[in-house]
Amino acid sequence: MTPIRAAAVSSILTAVAVTMAALASPMRAATEQAAPAPPLVKDNATVKLSDHVWAIPDFNVGLVPNVGIVVGGKATLVVDTGLGPRNGETIVREMKKVSTNADVYVVLTHYHPEHSLGAAAFKGAKLLMTRIQQQDMAELGKPIQDTFASRSPINAELLNGVAYPSPDILFDREYRVDLGGVHARLLWRGPAAMHTRGDTMIFVEEDRVLFTGDVVMSQRFLAAQNTSSISTWIATLDELLSLKPARVVPSHGTIGDATLIERDRTFLKTVQERIGELKRAGKSSDDAVAAIVAEIAPKYPEWGNPQGATAVARAAYADAR
Repeated sequence: MTPIRAAAVSSILTAVAVTMAALASPMRAATEQAAPAPPLVKDNATVKLSDHVWAIPDFNVGLVPNVGIVVGGKATLVVDTGLGPRNGETIVREMKKVSTNADVYVVLTHYHPEHSLGAAAFKGAKLLMTRIQQQDMAELGKPIQDTFASRSPINAELLNGVAYPSPDILFDREYRVDLGGVHARLLWRGPAAMHTRGDTMIFVEEDRVLFTGDVVMSQRFLAAQNTSSISTWIATLDELLSLKPARVVPSHGTIGDATLIERDRTFLKTVQERIGELKRAGKSSDDAVAAIVAEIAPKYPEWGNPQGATAVARAAYADAR
């Protein structure tokens, strides 16, 4: 290559490098702006839902649950504890702003780390848990904890060295807690899985406030597993509707009323019926799932990308006869 030609190539490469750097700068800025919010429960964000019930909203941040605080005349119940002890400590601070009770109960809607692994912050509290939820923790907890920790440095920091909690009180189908002037009814509706095998719902009877765990969602599609029973899920939603809750607190997303349950039930029932038709017609699981994503999921734009319906569709196909 002649010196002139070499100089020309060098000049072109330099120009390309400068152009790529110029393009990368706004791309980096956009990426930084789009970075997810840290999975931290917010201080000073507690809202009152009823005479005895408060919630710390998740603000639709990933891996942050909607936390419940139920205050009676003699004891307090906390629903879910956040991703690791740091989040649990935030919840304890918020709890103490609305309750002076020495006796505290904690209940976890399921074993996933953002719901359960802040429990260590609740010193002296009594932890209530279904037997199946305890089994979920023992059999499935460590792998999912490691997966969550691997997703970001802050997740790793929040979960470093954290052990799953041990229950003080185990129950099976139901357990009723007298907090003094208000009662919390804890419900488990297995043995078939919904979001998990140990999904636990909490109904505050006098105030008609329902904490649903991930059995009901807001602003996103329901998160089914390969083992989820859509039939059990629909039957459970029917029972929750029969409670006639005034306020419904899903584990994630905007707090609302019974219409949250109705919308999820309609979606599940529609998917169940359509999947059944497709399976009986000889369609494969992949074809049936594609049909749900194309035909049904777009009718729920507030839940995001229609591909979010895939998990429910696959579970419904496995469930169909």
